[in-house]
Amino acid sequence: LFLFSGIIYSQSVQPISLEEARTRAVQNNLNVKIAEQDYQLAKAQLKQSNAVFLPSLQLKNTSTSTNNPLHAFGYKLLQESVTTADFDPNRLNDPGQQQNFNTRVELFQPIFQLDGWKGRKAAELNTRAADLQKERSKEYLELEIDKTYMELQLAYKQVEVVEKALQTAAENKKIAGNNFELGLIQNADLINVDVRYNEVKNDLQYAKSNLSNVSEYLSFLIGEKNNVLFVPTEKLSMAEIHAYEETELNLERKDIKAVSYGSEAQTELLKSSKYQFIPRAGAFANYEWNDDDFMGFEASNYLVGLELSWNLFDGGRTLGKIHQEKAQLEKANLYQEQYLAQSKIELNKAKRQLADAHESVKNSKLATEQSEESLRITRNRYEQGLERTSDLLYAETQLQQNELAYAQSLFNYNYATAYLKFLTK
Repeated sequence: LFLFSGIIYSQSVQPISLEEARTRAVQNNLNVKIAEQDYQLAKAQLKQSNAVFLPSLQLKNTSTSTNNPLHAFGYKLLQESVTTADFDPNRLNDPGQQQNFNTRVELFQPIFQLDGWKGRKAAELNTRAADLQKERSKEYLELEIDKTYMELQLAYKQVEVVEKALQTAAENKKIAGNNFELGLIQNADLINVDVRYNEVKNDLQYAKSNLSNVSEYLSFLIGEKNNVLFVPTEKLSMAEIHAYEETELNLERKDIKAVSYGSEAQTELLKSSKYQFIPRAGAFANYEWNDDDFMGFEASNYLVGLELSWNLFDGGRTLGKIHQEKAQLEKANLYQEQYLAQSKIELNKAKRQLADAHESVKNSKLATEQSEESLRITRNRYEQGLERTSDLLYAETQLQQNELAYAQSLFNYNYATAYLKFLTK
């Protein structure tokens, strides 16, 4: 913490473990919250489909005023206020203004709606798909957290390597100054050493900026609002080796299963469109009050019945919808086939990347060890005036590059392992 607390003075330094980062991300990440709302939308659509078996109940109040002879006499009948005088032809033909206040309770109970049931089945499948996509988004977030945490480890390692290189460059600069005073090297060699020292200082500045960038992105992923510079509690090291060569694509993987549910849902929607040509059945009932005064309940009556409806032709709208759903189903099936093919390619590619990364770790580690020994020998000979300044600078540069390459290879291997684990869940 002491070493890196001066990187950004306005930031507070905070240690963080990988597990803590994962937990905070799942709780606060915006993408996870968006996926949760997608799931809630699917659940809401499923609730709307309950209308295929649940009754509907309405309460209405209608106020009307008319001098229409037919309606006026009908209102009197509904209000149970017809008298002998109302049958006078003059009154029948010219009843004057008649008011009616109607309060009605209406109930409709679906009995048979096959198209609605298929639509509900599609909504159920879409809800399952949204749930799986929500869980998969959490898994992807964990992978992104793992990657960013590894990048943070790598960034600190890069700063450490460049700090070490800067210290080495400073020591070499001191040695070069002594050799120049002794007349063992030329002024051009001394200048080259100074140039190398300044280059490493610039590298350190870039490394520190990169560290701040990675820490800021980690803050975004876990929902951290304060200006914090995170420090990983675990250092960069090689992840545990697993044998993934024989691993096959898991067809029960959440995203693959979600795509499958989407295709099944589209099949049900096509059936729903076709079943709109099948008759529907339902029961209805209403109870009403009629009065010539507002909110009056003087006269009441009821009506019950069964309804059978059959959509024989609606101008081709249903036929057009069937063609639309067929195209959507074909599109969904093609997308599922494409998704599976791409997933298999991605899995095979990840296996090869892991093998390559493993080999790179071994080679870069060996190269780093050889560079350390080469720099040690070259420096000893340089102090004795037996090596050129350019040889020392080359050996120093090679060590820094190989150390950075080794750290990068560790990151590549760790991420390849995490990514392959993500693909095989």
